[in-house]
Amino acid sequence: MSGNGRQTEPQAVIERYARRGGSGRYSYLAPEVHLAAQERQRRLIGLLKTHLPDSELASLKLLEIGCGTGDSILEMLRLGFEPANLVGVELIPARAARARERLPERVAVLHGDAMSVPADADGKFDIVLQSLVFSSLLANDFQETLARRIWSLLRPGGAVLWYDFIYNNPVNPDVRGVPVKRVRQLFPEAMLSFRRVTLAPPISRLVCRVHPGAYALLNVLPFLRTHVLCWLAKSR
Repeated sequence: MSGNGRQTEPQAVIERYARRGGSGRYSYLAPEVHLAAQERQRRLIGLLKTHLPDSELASLKLLEIGCGTGDSILEMLRLGFEPANLVGVELIPARAARARERLPERVAVLHGDAMSVPADADGKFDIVLQSLVFSSLLANDFQETLARRIWSLLRPGGAVLWYDFIYNNPVNPDVRGVPVKRVRQLFPEAMLSFRRVTLAPPISRLVCRVHPGAYALLNVLPFLRTHVLCWLAKSR
């Protein structure tokens, strides 16, 4: 999809999510889901220690684009971020409402797309987080508009924290992979570092039926990891 970008893509995303419906496939009770989440969290902690070795997380301001029902923000709270310094933006009304129910009152939850973040927030955030948002955007021009908006929200010295998959899903035309080359195109001024993470979900679902320990065994092979965790730093 391409064309009008900002005018059409947010509504298209809402329609795509409505087609998916609910699914127990992503329940945290499924071993492949919680094993992938634990792996991602370990990698995230390593990333924060590498790039923010002297920072107190409680002092950092973080905005999540596409916060869903609040899972990632809850994770950030457990890591030590301060609720008053966290903001989530969510396009889908029901998901935004659920995030508001689950998160502490001092966490701001905004309904809308990233363009609805007030202009006076420009340059105010130390970290802007996106998790599985860009792979849901099929319009190149909207991807680029969103990337520019995210970049404008960062303070000098801040960073985009990125988690998304890099390969197309042959059974789901509503998403597409975002390879590292495309990430570089979207954020040409960023100093990028990344790690491959997350055992391919079709493989992890299969092997975890045999034994959950097989997840770690197969995940040592980088070519079986389908996602990247990126740190895109803005110069000071």
